[in-house]
Amino acid sequence: MDGIALLTVFVLAVFVGYEVISKVSSTLHTPLMSGSNAISGIVLVGTIAVAAHTESTAIFVLELVAIVLATVNLVGGFVVTDRMLRMFRARGRKEREPRA
Repeated sequence: MDGIALLTVFVLAVFVGYEVISKVSSTLHTPLMSGSNAISGIVLVGTIAVAAHTESTAIFVLELVAIVLATVNLVGGFVVTDRMLRMFRARGRKEREPRA
C-alpha cells in the first residue's frame, strides 16, 4: 500500500474508534479498560519475544522503547481500572488494608 492509502485507513480507524468508544455507557468502561489491558499485555509479551531474536542494535533500541511504552500503558491501565472500581464500592464499607 502506498502512503496515502495507509493514512486513509489510519484516519478512518481513528474516527470509527472515537465514535464507538464515545457511545459506550459509563457502566461498561471498566470492562472495556480490562479488555484493553489484556491486549496491552499481549503486545508486551510479543514485543519481548521479538526483541529476544533481533540482531541489529538500532532495532533492539526501538524494541526496548516499545517495551517501556507498553509497560507504562499496561500499568497505567491497571491503575485507572483500580480507581474506577473504587468508585463503585459502597461508601459505608471500609477499604481493605493492603497486604505487606
